[in-house]
Amino acid sequence: QAKKLLTQPALLEVRSLDKYFGKRSEIQAVKGVGFSLYPGESLGLVGESGSGKTTIGRILCGLEKASAGTVFYKGEDLAQANSKAWKKWHREIQIIFQDPFASLNPRIRIGEAIAEVLIYRKGKNRQAAKERAEELLQKTGLDASAYHKYPHEFSGGQRQRIGIARALAMEPGFIVCDESVSALDVSVQAQILNLLNDLKEEFGFTYLFISHDLAVVKYFCHRVLVLQHGALVESGFSDQLYRHPQNPYTKMLIEAMPDL
Repeated sequence: QAKKLLTQPALLEVRSLDKYFGKRSEIQAVKGVGFSLYPGESLGLVGESGSGKTTIGRILCGLEKASAGTVFYKGEDLAQANSKAWKKWHREIQIIFQDPFASLNPRIRIGEAIAEVLIYRKGKNRQAAKERAEELLQKTGLDASAYHKYPHEFSGGQRQRIGIARALAMEPGFIVCDESVSALDVSVQAQILNLLNDLKEEFGFTYLFISHDLAVVKYFCHRVLVLQHGALVESGFSDQLYRHPQNPYTKMLIEAMPDL
């Protein structure tokens, strides 16, 4: 099935991507990275902390600007897109963070936080937005009554479901999952990964799944990209890469995986 996905035109094409930080651009976080992502695919981006994977995810979502290179999404270069163009792409491209609690206003009920997205970004009236928000909460495994609760009233796994519901409100086609399950217990991780897979089947999502946890990536992703110090050092189909890693760094990451 994974190989079949690669026979269609790419949804996203990243070429020669660079990102520098610092006053004199002395820190290069991303070094000439290039890859393609295909419709319906779950692509894993792995590496240790500081490898540049989150920076790439943020560039693809318009939260950072690339220093050089191109990011073609449906044929349009996002690397050169201005804020007006990004208004359109933010409807199609969403990100689910590691800690959705940090992006939720503690004084606003979570149902209202989702309804706001539907009112201001999708043009729904207040009643329609409320009904859709309740529907999205249920779709992500929460009770409709969750609409009236505040962020602090939920567990980590439930907050992650809220983050997913809020991303779904925009009806995206492409979702970046940035360490979306790394802060959760293993059993809760499995529940969230299964939810993401179910939603992919239902809505036809394409995922870029960023993680330092190779066991999770092997379970969830069709293909894997391995980053070291901002550079892409290896890529391949998940099973193949785990059985026959070519790069010493990839071998080291696999050997460090816990036995499950």
